[in-house]
Amino acid sequence: MRPWNTSPQSALRYLLNEWDPIGVADEVRDEYDCMLAPLLGRLRGGASQSEIAEFLQRELEEHFGLDPLGQMPDVMAARVMAWWTSADPAEGAASA
Repeated sequence: MRPWNTSPQSALRYLLNEWDPIGVADEVRDEYDCMLAPLLGRLRGGASQSEIAEFLQRELEEHFGLDPLGQMPDVMAARVMAWWTSADPAEGAASA
């Protein structure tokens, strides 16, 4: 069962909003929704933690215009991977 007993999109949105690299999640709950489908696609495709970190770094730089180093995309990638691997793989496939 996925953590927080919710859909993969909702759980990943929760993680991204906790990370909140631009500091607006309290006011704009869907600010990071642009990363949901690409991240879930990568996770379902078997992306590694370093691939997830590279994606997050590129998004911070190119989409949000931030310096990614202060946002620690590698730490967030580890958190995303821990969440994903703690999920039931059959459930992830069923929601694909």
